[in-house]
Amino acid sequence: MDHTRHVRLTETELVPSVLDGATIYGPGDEKIGSVSHIHGVGIASEVVIDVGGFLGIGAKPVAVPARDLDFMRDEDGEVHAVTAWTKDQLKAMPEHHEH
Repeated sequence: MDHTRHVRLTETELVPSVLDGATIYGPGDEKIGSVSHIHGVGIASEVVIDVGGFLGIGAKPVAVPARDLDFMRDEDGEVHAVTAWTKDQLKAMPEHHEH
């Protein structure tokens, strides 16, 4: 997928109603997870990504800073993000637990 033509989201769009369920793509443009939910609003927020699994089963939730993800909309208006993290790097992170 050519992300260069996709429109980057503004900081005011980095909210749960926009980001929940967004696909996350790794450095090789492979799907590595999806947004489970976020804590906070904007670039300072923490994004919880479900990594691995199949159809949400067996996925591991990990939390990363929103600034480590480049959120954008494709030609069809679908929100997704690109990150430098690989699936293996995300899987190696501590599992996120709700407080």
